[in-house]
Amino acid sequence: MSLIPAYPEFAPLSLEMAQEISPHMVKLPDGISEFSFTGLYLFRHRYNYRASISGDLLILSGERDGSRFFITPCCSTGKEIVEKLFSDHDYWKLISPAFLEKNSQWMRDAGYEIQEDRNNFDYLYLRDDLAHLSGKKFHKKKNHVNAFLSSYPSWTIKDLNGETRKDALEVLEAWVLHEEEPQNTDYEAAREVLSLMDHFPMTGQVLYVDGTPIAWTLAETLGDGLISAVHFEKARTEYRGSYQFINYAYARSLPDSIKYINREQDLGDEGMRQAKMTYRPSGFVMKYRVNRP
Repeated sequence: MSLIPAYPEFAPLSLEMAQEISPHMVKLPDGISEFSFTGLYLFRHRYNYRASISGDLLILSGERDGSRFFITPCCSTGKEIVEKLFSDHDYWKLISPAFLEKNSQWMRDAGYEIQEDRNNFDYLYLRDDLAHLSGKKFHKKKNHVNAFLSSYPSWTIKDLNGETRKDALEVLEAWVLHEEEPQNTDYEAAREVLSLMDHFPMTGQVLYVDGTPIAWTLAETLGDGLISAVHFEKARTEYRGSYQFINYAYARSLPDSIKYINREQDLGDEGMRQAKMTYRPSGFVMKYRVNRP
């Protein structure tokens, strides 16, 4: 029996829904960072995510800043169900290029205006670029890595797993002390993912200096196996170059089958946008939005 109700009924996300929702996500070609059960579940409270299904169409409903939205990760839909969804939602978000290929004609024929959602574009980097930092365009980043190696010759790195997650948690607690509004960060989601790692198909690393944990990263594979999406990356900034080095080390640890690294969106934050651009993205995972007609 399905745990996901048939549309128009919705149910809050639960861990037990993973087996039903994940198949809708793993084969999606675009590599949108939100399109994994992991990401949806960990941010279920922030967005009040609920799920429904209509045929082979998974529908997610959420709320943010007093507005309701819906998401249709896969695969095809039509005017009738979209009109029903818009009757009690304000906008349709995270529309992928692959989804548009199958649905854009009827959407435009029906008068829907499809808009690029630049603040939510995921930043896409070539794994090889981040693993080598070669050439003039990565000169400053490589300097940070070299400074780390020079300053902390006793560094070590371990896989993030059941034995080392307590060390990642120690880094997280040190990191959050510097956040003025931790409730507006991914702190709670990061704590939860460390406690529930065994439930999610994620890999990561913990970085140490003289045995002290100073940084960690956690990611999962998307885009039909071609993209590694980094969902969490935390570091103690009193260790010079800690962020740059964990980024570099994790890219080097990935197999050659991973072509791209997705480092998620900037959410319109200019400081974050500038920081992400300094790593010279090879492109973006584009996302689109439709407002209520």
